[in-house]
Amino acid sequence: MTAVFDILASAGLWAAVLRIATPLILGTLGALLCEKAGVLNLGIEGIMTFGAMIGWLSVYNGADLWTGLLIAAVAGAVFGALHALLTVTLGLSQHVSGLGVTLFASSLSYFLFRLLVPVAGTPPTIEPFQPIAIPGLSDLPFVGPALFVQTPPTYLAILIALVMAYMLFRTPLGLAIRMTGENPHAAEAQGINPMAIRYGAVMAGSALMGMAGAFLTLSAFNSFFPTMVQGRGWICIALVVFSSWRPGCALLGALLFAFFDSFQLRLQTTLGGTVPYQLFLMTPYILSIAALAIMARRARVPQALMQPYRRGER
Repeated sequence: MTAVFDILASAGLWAAVLRIATPLILGTLGALLCEKAGVLNLGIEGIMTFGAMIGWLSVYNGADLWTGLLIAAVAGAVFGALHALLTVTLGLSQHVSGLGVTLFASSLSYFLFRLLVPVAGTPPTIEPFQPIAIPGLSDLPFVGPALFVQTPPTYLAILIALVMAYMLFRTPLGLAIRMTGENPHAAEAQGINPMAIRYGAVMAGSALMGMAGAFLTLSAFNSFFPTMVQGRGWICIALVVFSSWRPGCALLGALLFAFFDSFQLRLQTTLGGTVPYQLFLMTPYILSIAALAIMARRARVPQALMQPYRRGER
C-alpha cells in the first residue's frame, strides 16, 4: 500500500499521464468529429500508423518538427477523403470501408518505410519535440513539473479539445455537424449540404488522427516501427462511446486510460518480482472496459450514425 501512495504522490506519474494521453486525445477527438457528422471511421488505426510514419519520415529527410506534424495531418485528411468517398458519396458500408483504410494505410506505411529508409539493425532516429516549461506555472510545487512541463503537441491537443467543445456546441458550424449526424434530411431542409458537412468532418477528424500518430514518432519517441500504434486507435473508438460524444468527456476519458496505463507501468516496476507482468498489462484495459460498460448505458448515439445519406430519399 505504501508503494501505491508513493507512486500517486510522484509528479512523474502525472506528467506521464498527460504524455500518454496526448495521442488518445487527438485520436478520440478525430473519431468523435467523424461520428458527430454520422460517419464511423474505423480507419483510425491505419491513419495513425501512416501519420506516425510520414511525420517521422518528413523530419528524417530534413523538415522541421511542426512541418512533419502538418504533413501527417494532411496525409490523414487524404485518407479521410478516401473513406468519405466510399461511405458518403458511394454509400458503402462504413465498417468495411474503415477496416479497408486501416489495412491499406498500415501496409502502405510499412512498404514506404522499407522502401525509403535504409535497413539497419537499429532504426534511425530524429531529434523529437522537447518539453517546454510554462514560465511561472512550471515552478509551482508538484503541480508545475507534473502538468506544465510538456512538449508542444500536448498543449496543442488540450487546446484542440477546448476549441472543439466550443465549436460543436456554441457555433452554427457545430450545429450543422450535429444536425447532420442526427437527421441529414432535416439539415438539408435548412439549407445545409449534409454531404459537404460529412466530407469536411471526416477529413478534419482524420487529420487529427494523423497528428495523433505523428505524436508518437515526433514527441513520445524518436523513431518509427510499424507496430508502434499498438491498438491505440481502437481505444479511441471506445473512448468516443465512453465520452457520450462530448469533447470534454473525451479529454477526461483519455486521461483516465492514460492514468491506468502509467500507473501499471510504475506498479510493474515496484512489484514486478512478485506478480506476473501480464497482469499489469491487462489492468488498464480491464478498468477501461468496466468504465465503458458503466458509461455506455447513458450514451446517446447520433441517430444517423452509419446511415448513408442519399439526397431526396427518406
